[in-house]
Amino acid sequence: LVRMKFLQLLSRKPGKLEMLFQIPFCQKQFPYVCLATSTCLYSKKKKVNSYEQVDQEKYKNLVYSVTSYKTSAQTPETIFEEDNLLYGPPNKHRPPVKAGTKTPKNWVPLVNPNKRIPLLNGDSNLPIKIALQKTKMPSVTRILQQTISPQQAFYLERWKEKKILELGKDGFAEYTKNLFLQGELFHAALESIFLSEEIATKEQREDVVISGYLSSVQHVLKDISEVKALESAVQHETLQYLGLVDCVAKYRGQLCVIDWKTSEKPKPSLKNTFDNPLQVAAYIGAINHDANYDFQVSCGLIVVAYKNGSPAHPHFMDPGLCSQYWNKWLLRLEEYMDRN
Repeated sequence: LVRMKFLQLLSRKPGKLEMLFQIPFCQKQFPYVCLATSTCLYSKKKKVNSYEQVDQEKYKNLVYSVTSYKTSAQTPETIFEEDNLLYGPPNKHRPPVKAGTKTPKNWVPLVNPNKRIPLLNGDSNLPIKIALQKTKMPSVTRILQQTISPQQAFYLERWKEKKILELGKDGFAEYTKNLFLQGELFHAALESIFLSEEIATKEQREDVVISGYLSSVQHVLKDISEVKALESAVQHETLQYLGLVDCVAKYRGQLCVIDWKTSEKPKPSLKNTFDNPLQVAAYIGAINHDANYDFQVSCGLIVVAYKNGSPAHPHFMDPGLCSQYWNKWLLRLEEYMDRN
């Protein structure tokens, strides 16, 4: 501020400012308009740009390698090498040891090696239909319900609560009752189809309750032949459990235990059917160890039919897949037996 006032005072007196900026070693005096030029003589030496010292060729190649998609991208191996160079070797620790596949204590084969199959089956071409008798043996459905996983139990309970909030307690009771009724009517319609070897009756086709389900499975029915059992009771004589099989027939030439399911939501993959594959495996094992059946089965089929008539999803289980689910079933059976 003082300097500015001093310059203002000098500027009021002509000739004073010119005398102030005279250069001692020059003969000639420079007017104040040359102030910028004169100051350059006293400025410091120009700083060297640090970028000029960079290896431009190397820098250009580096930028190109990073930005160009044509150069080879880094692999996990090169990233680990770079990390190791910058930060040193990582602290190695053992990954968690995976639990070995649990095996049933009382393992029984899925296919019965001691069962004798006659060269010719029974004279009657009618499917076997054995009524389910009440005994002390637990059913497959009961065993699966009482050994359900906590995760499945959580989702089932959440679905139930959601439906009760939506429909009320009485409405939910009516809803579940109708679901069971639809399943029974659907199974009865399929049974009449297989027994008569004709399409469903006119009354069944026009029944709005099951007409959609029947339309849904039409493309699957074309691949089914040689029905051997319908709504027939089975029991495993060694493991002491029983069940009611929907159907045993050939699907595309393979003899299968067939389980018919109804659903309001699509189930395009086998994992969407939850415990149904275990149920099918349990029925296969029971048939193979039941003296009432003069054949053995090694494949399964779960058919999910839809009320809106959209094409059903058939989920075929080959012998290898059936064996995997058989082992899981045996573990669930052991868990049930331990609890009871």
